[in-house]
Amino acid sequence: MPTEAEYLRGTDGSIPERIELQAGPLRMCFEPEIGFLRYIRLGDDEILRGIYSAVRDHNWDTIAPEITNLEVTTGEGAFEIGFDVAHVEREVDFRWRGSITGTQDGSVTFKMDGEAHSAFRRNRVGFCVLHAPSSVSGRPCTVVKDDGSRVEGRFPDTISPNQPFLDMREIHHEVRPGVRAEVRFQGDVFEMEDQRNWTDASYKTYCTPLGLPFPVDVDAGSKVSQSVTVKVQGDLSAAEPVGIQDVVLNVNPSSRQPFLKVGLSASSHGGGLDEDQIPELQALNLTHLRADLRLAEPGWEGALERGAGEAEAIGADLEVAAYVSDAAGAELDALSAALKSREVSVCRVLLFHVAEIAADRKWIELAREKLSLPVVSGANAYFTELNRNRPDFGALDGVCYSLNPQVHAFDDASLMETLVAQGWTVDSARAFSGDLPVHVSPVTLSPRFNPNATAPESAPEPGVLPASVDARQMTLLGAAWTVGSLKYLAQSGAESVTYFETSGWKGVLAHDAATAEPFPPSGAFPMAHVFAWVGGMRGGNVLGTKSTESLRVDGLALERDGWVRILIANLTPHHQSARVNCPGMAGLVRVETLDEETVERAVESPRGFRSRKDIDNTDTAGGSFRVDLKPYAVLCVKGQLAD
Repeated sequence: MPTEAEYLRGTDGSIPERIELQAGPLRMCFEPEIGFLRYIRLGDDEILRGIYSAVRDHNWDTIAPEITNLEVTTGEGAFEIGFDVAHVEREVDFRWRGSITGTQDGSVTFKMDGEAHSAFRRNRVGFCVLHAPSSVSGRPCTVVKDDGSRVEGRFPDTISPNQPFLDMREIHHEVRPGVRAEVRFQGDVFEMEDQRNWTDASYKTYCTPLGLPFPVDVDAGSKVSQSVTVKVQGDLSAAEPVGIQDVVLNVNPSSRQPFLKVGLSASSHGGGLDEDQIPELQALNLTHLRADLRLAEPGWEGALERGAGEAEAIGADLEVAAYVSDAAGAELDALSAALKSREVSVCRVLLFHVAEIAADRKWIELAREKLSLPVVSGANAYFTELNRNRPDFGALDGVCYSLNPQVHAFDDASLMETLVAQGWTVDSARAFSGDLPVHVSPVTLSPRFNPNATAPESAPEPGVLPASVDARQMTLLGAAWTVGSLKYLAQSGAESVTYFETSGWKGVLAHDAATAEPFPPSGAFPMAHVFAWVGGMRGGNVLGTKSTESLRVDGLALERDGWVRILIANLTPHHQSARVNCPGMAGLVRVETLDEETVERAVESPRGFRSRKDIDNTDTAGGSFRVDLKPYAVLCVKGQLAD
């Protein structure tokens, strides 16, 4: 069985260290485990979300860094950091010396001097600089191009399908009235992409333009030297940040809309559901179950039979993801006959063509004719594929795309940063697809596959989990992340969302057909309780919630028949306190706690955990109450609104 630490965040390793730094009026932190400079701020105004250097191979796989020989010197409003970095995996061996210097005048310079110790193929080596949309979206900026010319522009509001700025040497923007920030790049040609396409909460300025051919052959001995410098200019008085305070989560009962429909995908391990797992899934009160049917390949009939049987058993409709080839007519005829003979209750068909990023209108119209069911299409992969390859919306009953939080970054903090960006994808989808319902299907922690690979993926090394599996699936961190995902997708007005799988190491229930260290052989993962609490409010409304520190504590509020259920999640590995304000909520509220003290019971006896009698009650004063949350804890608070 997993240890307490593994149930927390999927590893027995220590919580990543953060070194707090100051350069004159600027404050930031450095994470030495991954060489990431984060959250460069002037007072409470964020200038940059982060700076890091990446090595990405011919398939865009990120080669993880190993940091050694760290040296940190700090003084009065200044610092110097030095460290060595090695990116070594399979044929890739690239090493560099990093230095970060902060000075009292509000300047920070991050340098890298690297050398390839092997020959390999790469798509990118060098710096990435992140601006947070929450700070700069829609605001003006000035770009100094590589030839010295200046371009006035704006950070994109809706998600830009293409690079907003090319050939960049510098970018300037206003931080606050009277204060401007300048970011200067050296050592390569840089350009910017809107990373919200992949649910990263950032605009990323990166080196080596995508317009150049890639992959590139790197010879052993090749050298790379780059630097990024950040400076602030103007009136820097009153730059001190507000001290750390309790988070406030404000719930607005007057801001409400129908809650989205929640489903899961059928398991991919091939073992089916155990008989005792059926009641566990029934308790989640799901609306649908997704079954993927590749109609040009043998075996899809068995996948349909299993998916339909499991959907019926748990009381859900079937969401059919149908993949057709150029022989779509015959394939859809066969699917129609199979659905009729089984009398399957299908809520919609997600239609994809195996050779097209976005299915052509003729395939969509053929599916509507053959199946007489709602037909939804878009992207089987990331939102960016939908954004760049928009289908003929006039032929559709809805649009769809999938998402996961690990296209560019993989650490715990970066996962939590993606949550707000999930809602931005829905906003942007609605901006170009009109009133069509938006279906996000599926949501996974790791990518299901690599749509941008330029060569076959390498098999995992012995004892290493496949790339599509993340040990955080079974953790409290995974449960807290799911609360945030549900919140932002629901508040943005998505019609439905399909998460994870029913069972196995990519599911919400453990299964002995798909076990590996550190996964348990049986039981319910912590996120299953999130779905059960949400399922108990099926058919209700989502209320507006806003956190004063959404990277620390966030929450989802649901209402049905005068009852309110608030899920409050600690998104950090540290203890947090929060004040919850919900006008109209009065009297005692019931508080169920899912944290490091209760997680083993929640996993091993899920129904017993949710039906236990030792539940805390908290009194409210004017609809306000205080909660304390252990690392990655999730609280389920239930109360009643006054008439």
